[in-house]
Amino acid sequence: MTPLARLLIVSQFAFNVGFFAVLPYLADHLGGALGLGGWLVGLVLGLRTFSQQGMFVVGGALTDRYGARPVVLTGCALRVTGFVWLAFATSTAAVIGAVVLVGFAAALFSPAVETEIAREAVRVEGDGGPARTRVLALFSAGGQAGALLGPLLGALLLYGTGDGAAGGHFRAACLAGAAVFVLVLAGHARLMPRTKPGVRELSTPWGPLVRDRRFLGLALAYSAYLLAYNQLYLALSAELDRATGSQRALGWLFALSSALVVVGQVPLERWVAARLSWPDTIRCGLAVIAVSFVAVGALLPVGGLWPALAFTVLLTVGQMLVVPAARACVPELAGADRLGLFTGALSSVSGLVVLAGAAPAGALLERPGPVPWLLLAAVPLLAVLLVPRGMIGGGRAAAEGKGSGRPATAGSAS
Repeated sequence: MTPLARLLIVSQFAFNVGFFAVLPYLADHLGGALGLGGWLVGLVLGLRTFSQQGMFVVGGALTDRYGARPVVLTGCALRVTGFVWLAFATSTAAVIGAVVLVGFAAALFSPAVETEIAREAVRVEGDGGPARTRVLALFSAGGQAGALLGPLLGALLLYGTGDGAAGGHFRAACLAGAAVFVLVLAGHARLMPRTKPGVRELSTPWGPLVRDRRFLGLALAYSAYLLAYNQLYLALSAELDRATGSQRALGWLFALSSALVVVGQVPLERWVAARLSWPDTIRCGLAVIAVSFVAVGALLPVGGLWPALAFTVLLTVGQMLVVPAARACVPELAGADRLGLFTGALSSVSGLVVLAGAAPAGALLERPGPVPWLLLAAVPLLAVLLVPRGMIGGGRAAAEGKGSGRPATAGSAS
């Protein structure tokens, strides 16, 4: 593992520690300490999602133009500012401004870091090191480790500190999150190399993206995965209400999902990489995700937590298959000049699809019985047909003695 790859993996871990120390408790803070109405809480959370996921393509384009380092540093500085602002915000306007700033900060540093880890993974693979999916699997595992520890840090600060005033505990969590990003900012300022920008201008960079049918197919297939994975927040909650009448098990199931990725991501990648190409791995992952919905419908008569448990485990396994393989495909489709744009667009397209599909999925889940789950299973199953053909990569390429496509175009650090 190269020093840059280690830095980026540790960064992803730290990003999620700081993020999840605050954001899981934001809705309760807005509705409780600040007394905002339910619709307003939903609006604030929606604005945060849009300012983050929807703007990833902007962060990716900026990464192509200026390189990853300045975009990451700017994003970290904005995240520190946003968390400090949120810690002391009491008016609705201040809260909205802080939350949007927190989201937009991630729209800068996340695509920049994801672009750079993809670039480094291709370089390592081209130099005879581990397969790029191995590096990307470690990156995913690092992020999930942060997602596992972040809420624990937030809970410790929320329930173990504070000045007794309303919002005091949440303020401590926000300031702790800001402190994490101060450390990340300092680490990147010292250790992150300057990358050579792939393009000289930002004018009309969208043409190569919208004309690339293979990339659009990959983005829509990835969107189907993300829409299905989003059901951990919606469908899983609905199933727990139906089965147990409470949400007590929800936190444990989320912890189980994160722990599975931390422990199983790299071993699963090693097993799959020797057997399947990247597109076939994505198809396999989408099929497993479809089975996760079918399993709930089949286990509903059994009752208890079994449907929710089967759904969580199978959906997480599908995630572990899809994410590293999809990210491994992006450099092959983008080349060096547009890697940031394509990386950001993968998330932005997925965010828009999730936004469009969330309400229909919620309406569908209001119906009792297995039919809603079987209909939801059709989404990832149909997405199997969208995965681009014509790329090998992964185990099949190794077995046939072929290269990965375009490793030499992935750019370089200086």
